[in-house]
Amino acid sequence: MKAVIMAGGEGTRLRPLTSNCPKPMLPLANRPMMEHIVGLLKRNGIDEIVVTVAFLANQIRNYFGDGSEFGVRMVYATEDQPLGTAGSVRNARDELTERFLVISGDVLTDLDLGKILQFHEEKGALATIGLVAVENPLEFGIVITNDDGSIDRFLEKPTWGQVFSDTINTGIFVLEPEIFDYIPEGRPVDFSGEVFPALLEAGKPLYGHVAEGYWEDVGTLESYVSAHKDVMDGRVDVDVPGFELGRGVWLGEGADVHPDAHIEGFAIIGENCRVEAGARIGDYAVLGGNVRVRGDADIERSVVHDNAYLGEGVRLRGAVVGRASDLRRGARCDDGSVIGDECFIGDGAHVAAGVKIYPFKTVEAGATVNSSIIWESKGARSLFGGDGVSGLANVDISPELAARVAMAFATTLRKDATVVISRDSSRAARMLKRAFMAGLNASGVNVLDLEVASVPVTRFLTRQPVAAGGVTIRLVDGDPQSVIVRFFDREGIDITTDAQRKIERLFAREDFRRVLAGEIGDIGFPPRAIEHYTEALGETVDLAAVRGAAFKLVVDYGYGSSAFVMPNVLAKLSADVLGVNPYASTRQRIGADQAEAEAQVSRLVQASGAQLGALIDADGEHLRLVDDEGVVLSHDESRLAFVSLVAGHLLGDRIALPVNVSSQAERLVEPYGVRIQHTKTSTAALMAAASETGCGFAASGDGGFILPGFLPAFDAGAALVKLLELLARADTTLSAVRQSLPRVHQAHETVVTPWEQKGLVMRTLVELSKDRRLELIDGVKVFHDDGWVLALPDPDEPVTHIWAEGADHNAARALAQEYVRRIRQTLR
Repeated sequence: MKAVIMAGGEGTRLRPLTSNCPKPMLPLANRPMMEHIVGLLKRNGIDEIVVTVAFLANQIRNYFGDGSEFGVRMVYATEDQPLGTAGSVRNARDELTERFLVISGDVLTDLDLGKILQFHEEKGALATIGLVAVENPLEFGIVITNDDGSIDRFLEKPTWGQVFSDTINTGIFVLEPEIFDYIPEGRPVDFSGEVFPALLEAGKPLYGHVAEGYWEDVGTLESYVSAHKDVMDGRVDVDVPGFELGRGVWLGEGADVHPDAHIEGFAIIGENCRVEAGARIGDYAVLGGNVRVRGDADIERSVVHDNAYLGEGVRLRGAVVGRASDLRRGARCDDGSVIGDECFIGDGAHVAAGVKIYPFKTVEAGATVNSSIIWESKGARSLFGGDGVSGLANVDISPELAARVAMAFATTLRKDATVVISRDSSRAARMLKRAFMAGLNASGVNVLDLEVASVPVTRFLTRQPVAAGGVTIRLVDGDPQSVIVRFFDREGIDITTDAQRKIERLFAREDFRRVLAGEIGDIGFPPRAIEHYTEALGETVDLAAVRGAAFKLVVDYGYGSSAFVMPNVLAKLSADVLGVNPYASTRQRIGADQAEAEAQVSRLVQASGAQLGALIDADGEHLRLVDDEGVVLSHDESRLAFVSLVAGHLLGDRIALPVNVSSQAERLVEPYGVRIQHTKTSTAALMAAASETGCGFAASGDGGFILPGFLPAFDAGAALVKLLELLARADTTLSAVRQSLPRVHQAHETVVTPWEQKGLVMRTLVELSKDRRLELIDGVKVFHDDGWVLALPDPDEPVTHIWAEGADHNAARALAQEYVRRIRQTLR
């Protein structure tokens, strides 16, 4: 039987270690990772190997040759251009005329391949995928199987709300030659994204086998260091070159360790190393071949590649030092720092935690390096939160970071593209916007600066043909010390998770586009921006109907930039408006109390005889309503009021609402032949649903309303104008609508859930509820006879949310608490 080792990856997340070395050749316990895979195949009786190569292919060919030195026969298939996982295997089709196994050349594993092959044979499968259970499956492709091992479905790079299993695709496949019928020729094709889903759709025998043993992707610098620890801890069965002096200490041939040197804890010392008197080799240290360690050097939890020199007093803690690098007397490298190949670090230099220094760089004596010195890229780290990039102003989100994030965003756009940008009235946002604009310009992207503008106006102008995207920088609501940077696509909606990940990868690797002086982007100021928005909004409503109703309103602008826009809009409606806080002021906004603001609007509505009161948040996105009796509606009441009014006048066939909305919404729209489309609870998901053809309205659970015919995103001003039109057409009042709404009985609980156990919780709830109707849009929603319950892991905090709806409040609370109890039992 033959095996295919996929060895074409560049290992971009492992840079600078892989800047000039293919990932399969990266040393792990002093052997290339791919050599460990070759040994695993040989131990499982597979000695005919086809290697697919692309990036720096000659390094792999020169090391392994024809494989005879390693007891196998090896041939190579070269990719002239990236072909994807399946495309690279198809490229080797001529060598694969019978059943074969596929495995990555850049993982660390000791899985029993024989059992996977046996399972494949027993099931008569066309394809069998090796699976393992992991604690955090977010960065992998989840595979959900039936009881007999047949595959039910795939989830690529899921969110916590989609983690219904913790078994992931290891990249180990057993395939029959018929698989090539499902791999198109001449273009990139991936197994997980295209081939296996096609097999599933065609009803072909596709199975997954949960294998026993160790498996690690070794995809990041952190996992690279921890994989060495696992080797020394004996968690994985691999061949470590050298003689094992005692448990967890290996000494290579020709190594010279002075009697006065200290080896403490687990360590691997490569062949021909020299460790001088007074040096300390601490726990989980790895020295490659021909490394020289001078006196008083102190190395702990670090990996040092071949031919490196560590001078007197060098101190390494959790660092990686590349091949042939030279660290002089007293140099220090802190946790997470990485030194590329052939770097020179001068006397007393300090490389701070997390800093990456790319190959062939020089750090002068005494220098302190707090930011990466880049050649190409570095390992990725999470950047985006729920709605954007946020943190403490001038601490977490500094001007330097803002410029780097801007360059990462600009690099995803074509050169000479245009980005619309705005801010709120705060000084922090003004400072960071200037830094952000500089980063965009430095990468060859033009800027249309709206200066102070609301979020809806920014989104609206981002939709004009000249713009490729939009950005707004604002204070975080409720936290005046923090700011958030939000990103919009050319449709004016929040960028997708895939787009976020692309920006994150570029940011983390610092792989930015820098243009020549003549290509630096320009800054412009769009004329009549607010007028364009006002005119477009006025065209979406029946002005005659609204004017005929002669509305009297109380509107609180929340000291936000909506005060620049809404008076013009409401003037077109001939409304009599009492404006409250009708100017932008950061200081006043920070000191404002929401409950007091609602009470003030309520009093003003009653005192003035107004038909409606509204509170627009400072960003112009969220709306709180007060009816003509002075009653402040809850967000659920406002949402259902809108649904009941808009259902009879919908331009479409459905309304998009989050999956945790009350079932009463479906009962309200049923007489009109309108259906409710449930979405994930995230803002981006709701906006994406609103952008689809046929969706006529959408609403969140926190006062966000979307009118897709005008703007497929939250817009409090547009929602208020639409509400006036709907009330005028129905010749009714908001209080009458509120009183006609059905009662809603919902409960909400949270359960502290460690990150590593979220997948287990979701899988257990699915298994316990398999006899009931489930909805797996976001989290696990279980339907009961008189209600439902939704369990949803929080994407940012180690908790699980529980929402429940019942026939009355007590029933809803009891149902929520029952699922809280189930989760806590699972966590014990």
